[in-house]
Amino acid sequence: MSEAAKRRSECKLDTRMSEAAKWRSECKLDTGMSGGPLLGWRPALVATDLDGTLLGSDGEVSAANLSALAAVAAAGVPYVVVTGRPWRWMAPVLLQLPAQGSAILANGALVVDLADGRVLASRPMTVGDTLTCVRVLRAAIPGGVFAMEYSDQSAFGREPAYRARWPPGEFRCGAAEQLCDRPVAKLLLRSESHGADALHALAAEAVRHQLVTLTHSSGQTGLVEISAAGVDKGAALARYAEDLGIAGRDVLAFGDGRNDLSMLSWAGHGVAVSNAHPATRAVADEIGASNDEDAVAAVLSRWFC
Repeated sequence: MSEAAKRRSECKLDTRMSEAAKWRSECKLDTGMSGGPLLGWRPALVATDLDGTLLGSDGEVSAANLSALAAVAAAGVPYVVVTGRPWRWMAPVLLQLPAQGSAILANGALVVDLADGRVLASRPMTVGDTLTCVRVLRAAIPGGVFAMEYSDQSAFGREPAYRARWPPGEFRCGAAEQLCDRPVAKLLLRSESHGADALHALAAEAVRHQLVTLTHSSGQTGLVEISAAGVDKGAALARYAEDLGIAGRDVLAFGDGRNDLSMLSWAGHGVAVSNAHPATRAVADEIGASNDEDAVAAVLSRWFC
């Protein structure tokens, strides 16, 4: 069994705050919590979220963060973007970043070659699971509207009332039940009547018997992101590190959203930016500066300059 798989099976992380705190104390590296990693420790892999973490509120990578990632690459240490974004949202960011081979997208459902957008690995929801999930949530949350990112990245499907955050490019429009005709990387549920945490709680209760994973990354916005069972950033990063022969204890990860919780919990040293969701802050080994204060660069400067 790989180091990553062993740690995941031994720790059995429950994402409730109290269980997460227990997991940290029993299973994770003793990183001092306030003083940084153990003396002599150096990350062998750096993983970072984009929105709210590496990117500032203006959607740009700061000069300091860019310089820090360039220093990581120059030192021969791989870094990987781990984001909830689909491929169609990646172009503006890729133009700003040092070259890298691949990225983990759609909250872990996809690994994509950044040179041409080819899907290297895919763990989608099945047509049947997506349709069942839509029907259950439709009944439980009146007024909710759906959209979906397809696993083959062929298009974006949305209901007429769904407000797309970005111009969707090629898209299909219709009732979600009709759009569930191919595997889905990520199902999206939006409700204007709920905040993100409230909607997450309602949706989690509604689909508690379904084989899906729920999260959100949108702060106060009423948007829930749904993936296949077992698909999250932490699991995807564990597989990515294993493929590189890197143990989880040697991974440094940065994040802010609830969808980063699994990744920061799994990594040897997890850093939450100061603007992170409370649940994500609770599982982090360290709370850094905000995304607008070059949090990623500040931490990386301990090893790379």
